[in-house]
Amino acid sequence: MCSTSKEISDLEGELLSMRNLLSNQAALVHGLAEGCQLGSLVTGNEDSDMDDIINEKTDISKTEKWLIGYLETLNVLLAEKRVDESMVALEEGEKMAKEIKQGKTLSPSLFQALQNAITEHRQKLADQLAETICQPSTRGTEIRTTALALKNLGDGPRAHTLLLKSHRKKLKRNMQSLESTTYGGVSAYTASISHLVFSTISQAVSDSLTIFSGEEPAYTSELVTWAVRQAETFSLLLKKQILASIAATGGLRIASECVHVCLSHCHLLEASGMALSPVLLKHFRPFVEQALNTNLKRIEQSSAALAAADDWLLAYAPTSRNTNTGLRPVSSYSSLNSYQPKLSISAHKFNSMVQELFEDVGTLEILQLDGLALEGLHQVFNFYVKLLINAMPGSAVTENLESTGHKIVKIAETEKQQIALLANAILLADELLPRAVIKLSHGTKGDDSHKRVSDKQRPPEQRELKKRLQREVDRLRDSFCRQHALELIFTEDGIPLLNAQMYLDMEEKGEIPEWFPSPIFQELFVKLTGVAGIASDVFVGRERFATILLMRLAEAVILWLSDDQDFWANVETGQTPLGPLGLQQLYLDMQFVMIFSSQGRYLSRHLHQAIKNIIGRAIDAVAATGLDPNRYTHCWSTVDQYLWMENTTVDHFDRWSLVLKIIQNSDGDIFF
Repeated sequence: MCSTSKEISDLEGELLSMRNLLSNQAALVHGLAEGCQLGSLVTGNEDSDMDDIINEKTDISKTEKWLIGYLETLNVLLAEKRVDESMVALEEGEKMAKEIKQGKTLSPSLFQALQNAITEHRQKLADQLAETICQPSTRGTEIRTTALALKNLGDGPRAHTLLLKSHRKKLKRNMQSLESTTYGGVSAYTASISHLVFSTISQAVSDSLTIFSGEEPAYTSELVTWAVRQAETFSLLLKKQILASIAATGGLRIASECVHVCLSHCHLLEASGMALSPVLLKHFRPFVEQALNTNLKRIEQSSAALAAADDWLLAYAPTSRNTNTGLRPVSSYSSLNSYQPKLSISAHKFNSMVQELFEDVGTLEILQLDGLALEGLHQVFNFYVKLLINAMPGSAVTENLESTGHKIVKIAETEKQQIALLANAILLADELLPRAVIKLSHGTKGDDSHKRVSDKQRPPEQRELKKRLQREVDRLRDSFCRQHALELIFTEDGIPLLNAQMYLDMEEKGEIPEWFPSPIFQELFVKLTGVAGIASDVFVGRERFATILLMRLAEAVILWLSDDQDFWANVETGQTPLGPLGLQQLYLDMQFVMIFSSQGRYLSRHLHQAIKNIIGRAIDAVAATGLDPNRYTHCWSTVDQYLWMENTTVDHFDRWSLVLKIIQNSDGDIFF
């Protein structure tokens, strides 16, 4: 109704102007017949010089008649808002002014009056065009043609400013209209308002380039400044209405989707050279970071709570539709065994939360946050490994878990439970977490995210992440091996069972013993055989994990012997020298370790070299006493005797293997 009233009022004003114009025309005709003053028609004011000139004239020249008609035409065209014809008339006036100046067909006073009239009418037309651009009812096509006309009048800067201003006002009205309507959720609202903002910016860019293309850089600078301001305003609005509250509650999926929609619309402008992504990222990135960190902290808290009650028993993941494990869905129990690893309760939950997190994140490359997501994954896995280390009985260092509010972790008492801790970490780091990372780079949620990808096919940052995850696994594995090595080497009171005296005292007995591996190395064999049995059940189809564990456990004991300064101080410089019998026993023990490690296929080059170094150092210790090891030691003096020693060791290996099969219980624990 207000719009209709205004249009009626404008129409009445135009009718009044036309009535005044007709009255002036009638007065002009009568005035010319009676010889009235021409100057009043030119300036509308009294001009004594011009009046004198006109009054003195008995005839009006052709040019003066043209001047009278021209001024009349300008008034009519301007009153009727006939823009195109007004532009033509002004051009005609400027052309005639040049001819009059050259031909001097008008007096100086009348020529000046003509120039003043052209300037005055040009300014009035420019003001009229500017008013048209600013009218809310003016449509886009009319705005563009009017801005072009204003530019052609020589007022380009004002035309460009008003063009951008009209787009801003239109955007503001449309945003207010959108906010007053009911929308279908946060994502729908974000998509609507984002499309509205960036389509308006796109149209403004198009209009500016079309009308002012190739012109002075000031227009481009003003356009960029205007577009950045609109993007800033939009970012602040979205932060206030949506992102701030979502990020605080950890709504990463919604926050990520909102930002993705905005950036997708924003990227459509890049074809025109308008890159506004940095503006959005500056405002949106902190909120997505906050949402991501909130989710990471939630994973840590949930993992700690579950670790406090975890029985450390391995089982397959629940198969409900809502459970996300990062694995392909299966249709049978056999298929389940083929694809899904066994994990404990806390590990299944940890994996599920990580998989959901990276599905919520989608691809963060566009946000330049993929590195932050990878770092966050390493952070939460590091935290979970700390939980597993603390679940080891007698853990050397209690990890700091105070930040989660959960300091108690249920202890894994049996070897089976302890190997389950290793299975959790190994399978997460080697298989499950890399599948989550694939979602980050490809943004897939279907089968593609479950395909096995070789390390060479992964981006460098993903390969580096996998190495870092493996180092966390090594920490847990080292903790396991260190604990079991110390249990073998020391009594509960801290007395070393593996010491130099067990070899140095053999000479005092004065008789050749029945060659048999030392008790501690018999226990090492039993320990490794038991661990191998449990690990083979846990790592079905993943034998390399079991092999690495056995290698590290054997190395832990032998390297301790190799590096024990007290042991070698007594052997090399002690009061009681190492004799031939002690040397033979040490050699037998090392051969025993080497052979059962070789039989079990976990004799590493590192272990083999350490054994050789121990034997070589013992030989040097005997030789330093002045004795000839070859004279007193028959175990390696000939090939036959060397083979005898090896056969003796193998014989004990076979005997112990048979005994172990008898005493090993169904749970995989060994009783002595």
